Amino acid sequence: MKNKMNMLALILCGTLCFASCDSAEKSGNKVATVEEEAPAAVQAPAFNPDSAYAFVEKQVAFGPRVPNTGPHFQTGEWIVAKLKEYGAQVQEQKFQARAYDGTMLNLRNVIASYNPGAANRILLAAHWDTRPVADKDEENPDKPIDGANDGGSGVGVLLEIARTIHAAQQKPDVGVDLIFFDGEDYGQPESSAGPYVQDSWCLGSQYWSRNKHVPNYRANYGILLDMVGGENARFPREGYSRQFAKDIVDKVWKAGNSIGYSDFFKYQNAPAITDDHYYVNTLAKIRMIDIVELHPNAGNGDIFGAYHHRHTDTMDIISKNTLKAVGQTVLHVVYNE
Repeated sequence: MKNKMNMLALILCGTLCFASCDSAEKSGNKVATVEEEAPAAVQAPAFNPDSAYAFVEKQVAFGPRVPNTGPHFQTGEWIVAKLKEYGAQVQEQKFQARAYDGTMLNLRNVIASYNPGAANRILLAAHWDTRPVADKDEENPDKPIDGANDGGSGVGVLLEIARTIHAAQQKPDVGVDLIFFDGEDYGQPESSAGPYVQDSWCLGSQYWSRNKHVPNYRANYGILLDMVGGENARFPREGYSRQFAKDIVDKVWKAGNSIGYSDFFKYQNAPAITDDHYYVNTLAKIRMIDIVELHPNAGNGDIFGAYHHRHTDTMDIISKNTLKAVGQTVLHVVYNE
């Protein structure tokens, strides 16, 4: 998750609905209206927060997943192996990208597909790398962070969704693609002495958006998960999500509230932030929203919270209740397509 934040001037266009008067109404006859009943919700399989927590814990145990390091390589191998174990069709998209400081990064996006032949598809995503520096921390700011929440939590939820779909007797009616983006958090710090480098964040989603794993790949929409495991996390409606896919924001927040997670999915607007979904929207032209912990009214001005890009982003802040709220909501949305 990035330091830089872009504020948007979002213009809301109201739609006026006019009721027309037909000939029967004009002649004094009453016209009966029949309200269609909403279809009953499909019961999604239960999301196991203990399993998701264990997936986050395993990633942290590897060490910081900084590109070009051993823990990064080992974690990538483990993610691929788990997805294959859970019956997915797995592709690895290996590539190189130059970081803001000139470092050539060896990166890979991992794509897992369920029901790959389905035309209607839902895209779920998270980033699996971690920040190479704790640039917001007063102590050891040049050392990498554990990234339990920023990186680890989204991966943990996606892996548990993969395990759940594989084990469930009833499968979703749509195809589901899980993308684990690399190189998201190797962006230029605000304190960097060098010149500003455009688009230094979200390297994996930029690459995938220009080089999709399937030619002409399309999805009905996407959901990005970022920092989705913090204790007492709150998820307001992020700006780019509302700009590019307001109906999907409405769908997901309504789902979360309807199944008992109103404490997490708040009907509060937040500023736009540069995250992987921005490039999926603008480059890949696939509408994607971001479920991300934000604090738009933070008194200290740090919208991303107290643990962001600090050494306190450890397993101590990960909550099974938060993982459950996000994972169960996403499963509910997928199963009700």
